[in-house]
Order: sequence, then C-alpha cells, then structure tokens
Amino acid sequence: MQDRPTVWITGASSGIGAALARTWSQQGARLILSARREEALQAVKSNCANPDQHTVIPLDLADPDSLYAAVDAATEAHDTIDVLINNGGISQRSRAQDTEVEVVRRIMEVNFFGAVTLTKALLPHFIKQGAGHIGVVSSVVGTFSTPGRTAYAASKHALHGYFDGLRAEVYDAGLRVTLICPGYVRTNVSRNALTADGSRYGQMSDSIRNGIAPEACATAIIRALKEERDEVYIGGIETYAVYLKRLSPALFNRIIRLVDTT
Repeated sequence: MQDRPTVWITGASSGIGAALARTWSQQGARLILSARREEALQAVKSNCANPDQHTVIPLDLADPDSLYAAVDAATEAHDTIDVLINNGGISQRSRAQDTEVEVVRRIMEVNFFGAVTLTKALLPHFIKQGAGHIGVVSSVVGTFSTPGRTAYAASKHALHGYFDGLRAEVYDAGLRVTLICPGYVRTNVSRNALTADGSRYGQMSDSIRNGIAPEACATAIIRALKEERDEVYIGGIETYAVYLKRLSPALFNRIIRLVDTT
C-alpha cells in the first residue's frame, strides 16, 4: 500500500467510518467519503486533516443505481483509488420469530448486496491499475451468531462467503481483500439498529457503551490493511468467542443461550 493512498470509505458519516477518515487523514491519505447524509459527510471532512484533499460522494447502499453513479464520480475525481472500505451497514435488535421478512431483506440489501455491488462496480478500475485493496467491515458475528442478531449475522456471514472467494480470484491480479471483524465499539450502531418492524432501536446498549473507542478500532483496521491481513478481529473479550466457537462448538452453543446480547 502507498504511503499516501487514496481511500474510499462508505458509512463515513459517523462511527467507525468517521474515525477511519480522521485517523487516515492524519497519516496523509486522500479520502473519498460516502454515506447517505451529505451534510454529515461534510462535517466529517472538515474535521479531517487537509480537508481540501478529500472528496464527498453521497450514496445509498440500498440503491444500486447510486452505487454505479458513485463509482463514476469517484474514478472521474481520482486517477487512482487504492483502497475501498466497505464499512456502511445496519444492525438488528429483534428475535427471529418476531422480525418481519422485509426487515431481513433490508439488512441483507444494505450490508451484503450494497458491499457486493459497489465492489463489483469498482473492480474493473482496480484490475486495470493492477492493484487495490478491499477492506470489508464484517463483525465478530460474521463467524458466529447470537440471539437478536439473526438477520444481521446472516448478512455478515454472507460477506465472508463472498469476499473469501473473491480474495482468491483476484490475488494474481494484484488485489488484496481483508475481512475486518469488530466486536463492541462505542458508536451509534445499536441506536440505529432495526427492530422487528423496521423501526429504530433508539438505545445505546451497555455492551456498546463499554466497547472500545472508534479511534482504537480505526487504528487497528489501518494496521491490518497495511499488513495485508486476510482477516482480523478487533475488540475486547467478546473476540474470544470466535475461537471458542472453533474449538468447542457445543460449549459455545450452551454459553450463547445464556448471554445477554442486547
């Protein structure tokens, strides 16, 4: 990766995405900042180092047309794009039996199909330049699931299935893929999570409130990308569940039934 890469971050208006923008800009990166809310993106841009070097391109991960238009705008504004961070997404706080199918579809559309569509639209640019790095912000629940997160976990599992295969396909073309699996990070992810009927949860859960700072998560993500890691787990004790699930699935399944995952 170049010392001063051009980095495209989705979900850049808040949380991990905004922290990535601030941290990477301090290291000299040129940024493309994307999310639905242009006003919020402009505020993030103004808080970055060297704001005049950065570009704001609004998009909606649930609207494929906006994603192709965003790629056209990004490649017109920048000769090279070195890194794409598929960070935008939405969480869930509802039990499977209560959750409307349309809510499940919404979560899959944003978290999975949005990332896949944007990546596919940008892939010819990466292949033509013979280099590029795709970072995919999944979750520790991309490797296991918990009560109240069935659709969210499914969308993150799907990212692993897709991007693990893509990593192998594009390796010889000079491209790299890193799956990023945060645990609890102090953001508004639970406040913005969807409930059973599609309304916002509107509360910050204790697990999120006690999570790591977004800046710490951003620093770890950037380090993993520079090291060209295939997959990285970032967070606190909750990341140990990844290994417990691998080593003792039966024990994991007994424990997860008792854990408060709100």
